[in-house]
Amino acid sequence: MFTFEKLYSMGHEEVVFFSDPSCGLKAIVAIHNTTLGPALGGTRMWNYKSIDDAIEDALRLSRGMTYKNSISGLNLGGGKAVIMGDPTKDKSEALFRSYGRFVESLNGRYITAEDVNTTVDDMEFIFAETNNVTGVAEINGGSGNPSPWTARGVFRGMEASALKVFGDRSLKGKVVALQGAGSVGTHLGRHLYESGAKVLFTDMNEANIARFKEAVPNAEFVGLNDIYDVKCDIYAPCALGATVNDQTIDRIKAKIICGAANNQLAENRHGDMLKEKGILYAPDYLINAGGVMNVSIEFEGWSAEKATKMVDKIYDTTLKIFKLSDEQNIPVYKATDLMAEQRIQSIKNIRGKYLGNLSHRFPGRKSRSR
Repeated sequence: MFTFEKLYSMGHEEVVFFSDPSCGLKAIVAIHNTTLGPALGGTRMWNYKSIDDAIEDALRLSRGMTYKNSISGLNLGGGKAVIMGDPTKDKSEALFRSYGRFVESLNGRYITAEDVNTTVDDMEFIFAETNNVTGVAEINGGSGNPSPWTARGVFRGMEASALKVFGDRSLKGKVVALQGAGSVGTHLGRHLYESGAKVLFTDMNEANIARFKEAVPNAEFVGLNDIYDVKCDIYAPCALGATVNDQTIDRIKAKIICGAANNQLAENRHGDMLKEKGILYAPDYLINAGGVMNVSIEFEGWSAEKATKMVDKIYDTTLKIFKLSDEQNIPVYKATDLMAEQRIQSIKNIRGKYLGNLSHRFPGRKSRSR
């Protein structure tokens, strides 16, 4: 059940509920922390069983965005939004434009983007009502689909992990067990193929499987549950979170865990267990930050060159986290949190909270139409 005590304990600044019966809109925006700047985070659409489930998701995800944006070096805080509804039945232009008007009413404190079950087309409808949206079509000065950039960041994190464990960043000849052949997973698989790695993969969606095999000619399909047992160098979870858990941790044969999924550790103690087992865990919310890094560039005028330069920094940041983990003899997940928190605190010491700014502009983008 939602309580103010829950809000206080997680450190949130604001939770806003939006409702528009004319189009069936039921949305929740959670703003976690704006110390570094306006809160940026995607809007996901999900058929939640209850409003409490929706609130819990928004609170958890928005807090995660604070840490992701901080460790990525972005001048952005953390927020997230959820729309309650069936994405296969309830989407409409009116719904997303109504939602866009609500986002506009937050005066720049929250900037939205694509997320689970929302698309570039949905962002275009939102963009008709507010400039406070990223990931719009390139024709409007946006960056389009963020998946290729997310995959690039994961690949760079994987190279850093390989350097740490094997002494060479090259993935040539390495065996990667990739779980999840969606858009990000497929782009990552392509990077791996081009680098000379061998890819074992799994997915439950037949269309995803077929697309992956076409994109990654040397890929070998394995069963959903078998992915944990294959002999491999790297386990790359790119679908559901919490796949490193009590049931799987002793089955994983890899020396590295590095993938695009969020919240890969079911509990923090599993990160402690990985350290004890000598398995290197690449910090998920850093290495999968390529997508949010990419869309953040829209504020100054997006270009592929800028995006590439920023996303490739994930390699160096990952190595810095590994170094901090070694120096302080703490698990990687703790080192990542510590580095993110230190950056937020250092900026908090010189700046108050971001209160919104009517002069906020996206110089590289066309203005929205009314």
